Amino acid sequence: MDVSPADVEDALREIEDPRIGDDIVSLNLVNSIAIEDDTAEISVAFNTPFAPSEMELGKEIRSVISDLGLELELHADVTAEQGFDEEVFPNIRNVVAVASGKGGVGKTTVAANLAAGLDKLGARVGLLDADIHGPNVPRILPVPEEPKVTPDEERLIPPESDGVKVMSMGFLVKNQDDPAVMRGPMVNNVMTHFLENVEWGTLDYLVVDLPPGTGDASLDLLQSLPVAGAAIVTTPQQMSLDDARKGLRLFEKHNAPIMGIVENMSSFHCPTCEDTHDPFGSEGAEAIVEDYDVELLGKLPIHEDFGADGTEAPVVKDEDTTPHGPTIELVEEMADRVSELNRRKVAGRTESVDAGSAFEDQPAGTAQVTTDPGQGPN
Repeated sequence: MDVSPADVEDALREIEDPRIGDDIVSLNLVNSIAIEDDTAEISVAFNTPFAPSEMELGKEIRSVISDLGLELELHADVTAEQGFDEEVFPNIRNVVAVASGKGGVGKTTVAANLAAGLDKLGARVGLLDADIHGPNVPRILPVPEEPKVTPDEERLIPPESDGVKVMSMGFLVKNQDDPAVMRGPMVNNVMTHFLENVEWGTLDYLVVDLPPGTGDASLDLLQSLPVAGAAIVTTPQQMSLDDARKGLRLFEKHNAPIMGIVENMSSFHCPTCEDTHDPFGSEGAEAIVEDYDVELLGKLPIHEDFGADGTEAPVVKDEDTTPHGPTIELVEEMADRVSELNRRKVAGRTESVDAGSAFEDQPAGTAQVTTDPGQGPN
């Protein structure tokens, strides 16, 4: 019996998106279906390579097509008509921002392990250390050489750290301990240079380690790039939680979609007494999740493998480290969250964050937090 494109479409309606909760045809994730001989050529609006949920959807599509007795050629493609900006950084599919309301919460640790973890999954990844005053990425992802320049000497070529392309202010100072003494306009110039004059090549993800707080560098990024998603890193301490809320509002005001909250230093497992302790408090991130209706992406424990012993390597690359498992889970969840935001954008199923009681005590006119994947990746 001949199988028509309509038959294929009907079969694909049985595949449900695990994170949005509707079938992939109704969500407009199927761009086109063509059948030639015994092969179905299908284009789907996927834009997040190696995200576990997209890979699982791909497997389900292959299974459905196999059941119809056809071979499959599956293509992933999103277009400007589907809301994806091809003007800015056309060779970078997803810009992912990692931010924090204050310093010292492990933001760079999360950003570096996210980049290394995505590379471990198989993606092409770049990491931009935009923390101008505290460029610590090269400590976690050391590179064997300095940045080079293109033959026309107009653009920098970022060096690689075990597969991850890295650019940092740390490469531009003579001594790693020298401070970067800059005021706002100078910071803006450096950010513009990193955004416009670096030859990143083709990337699936550009992870941006933002400086702590809500200053110029963060604003420049949000105004210059279509951010696919932003993750806010916090610890369970009340001061850190208060500042994390400010970070959420910054991204809300610029319509950057919120991936969710990462709680770092969430607990400590004592190897001597075998008990688990919460030196910085517990369930702090849960309060933000409840108030703002955002995702809790994951929790990372307090552990010496996260740099306390001076090691220079991402734990996500070393399966022998104790926090390797939770960190891998965090990376996969963050990739899935970006993937969900991208698919929601195509489907027109944007999210809104109900701040609820979080704004009850705010002055009149304070904006509520919303996320809109309509400002997603290029």
